[in-house]
Amino acid sequence: MVSAILTELELRQEYLNGAEVGSIYFGGGTPSLLEIKDLERIFETIHRLFKVDARAEITLEANPDDLSAEKLEALRMYTPVNRLSIGIQSFSDADLRWMNRAHHAQHARQCLDLSLGAGFQDLTIDLIYGAPTTSDEQWQENLSIAFEYGIPHLSCYCLTVEEGTALGTFVRRGQQPPVDEEKAARQFEYLMQATEARGYDHYEISNFALPGRYAQHNSNYWRGEHYLGVGPSAHSFDGVSRQWNIANNALYIKDLNERKVPAEREVLSPAQRFNEYIMTALRTIWGVETEKLEALGPTYVAYFEQAVQRYLLAGTVEKNGATYRLSRAGKLLADRIAMELFLDQEVNP
Repeated sequence: MVSAILTELELRQEYLNGAEVGSIYFGGGTPSLLEIKDLERIFETIHRLFKVDARAEITLEANPDDLSAEKLEALRMYTPVNRLSIGIQSFSDADLRWMNRAHHAQHARQCLDLSLGAGFQDLTIDLIYGAPTTSDEQWQENLSIAFEYGIPHLSCYCLTVEEGTALGTFVRRGQQPPVDEEKAARQFEYLMQATEARGYDHYEISNFALPGRYAQHNSNYWRGEHYLGVGPSAHSFDGVSRQWNIANNALYIKDLNERKVPAEREVLSPAQRFNEYIMTALRTIWGVETEKLEALGPTYVAYFEQAVQRYLLAGTVEKNGATYRLSRAGKLLADRIAMELFLDQEVNP
C-alpha cells in the first residue's frame, strides 16, 4: 500500500500546478498504524515532488489506543507531524461500548496525557453527541474534560444513522433506538454555549477552536481551495473538477503497480459548483460571499439573493454587507437550509 501511495504521488505531482503545499493531512482509515519508517518514506516523497511551506500544518489522525509513549516520541523525533487529530468520541465507557470503539475512557485520558507530555500542543479531538447512551450530564462531562485538558480544537458531531451501516440495520429492525432529535438539538445548544463561554470560535458547524487555532487543512476545504487526495477512496479538487480514487485496496494497488491512477473524474457544472459552495460556505464563520458567486455569473447571484430572503426574514440567516451567515438559530438547521438553497438545474447566464 505504501509503495502504491508513493507511485500515485509521483504520477500526480502536476495536479496542484506547482502551488505551495500549506497543509498535509493523514486521515481516513487508521494512518497512525503505519510504522515510522513508512511515514518517513511518504514525507520524503512529498518533499521531493512538491514545494511544502516550512510552516505547513501536518496532521495525523489517530485512535487513542494507537498512541503509545514510544510512538509519540518517534513521531516527534523522526517525522514533521505537528498536529494530532484523535478520535476520542467520548470519555464514557458506556458510550464507547455502544459505539463499538476499541479504546476505553481510561485510554482516552491517557493518550491526551501522553500527547501533551510528548510536546504535541496542537491537538484536536472528535466527540459525538446525541447517542442513546450519552445523557445531557455525560455530554457536559465530556466537554468539561476537554476544557480541563485545554484542547485547542474540538470537532463535535451529532450521531447519524446511515443506510447500509450496521447501526442503520439495527435501528430499522428496532434493535436500537433512532436518534432522539430533541436531545441532539439540546446537546448542540449546550455545546455552542459552553464553547463560547470558554472563548472558542464556532468557525464551522461541527468545529470549535480557540482564536488562531483553526484547522488549516479543513478550512482550506471549506473555503473551496484546491487539494490533492492520495490513497484508496481519496478525493481531489482543482477548482472545476472532482476526482476520486477507487475504494478497493487490492485494485488500487494493482493499478498503481501498472502505473495507472485508479480514479474517476467529473467536471462540475456551474450549478454543481454553486451547490457545493453553498453547502460548505454556509456552514462556516466566513459565510457565503456574493463576490465568489459572481464568478459563476450574475444570474447565480440574483438567484441566491432572492432564495435566501425567506431565511433572512425568519432570522436563521444574517447578512453583513455582501456576506450571508447562519444565525445561532440557523445553525440547528444548517443542512436543511443549504439543501433548500440548492439549484436543481442550470440558470441562464
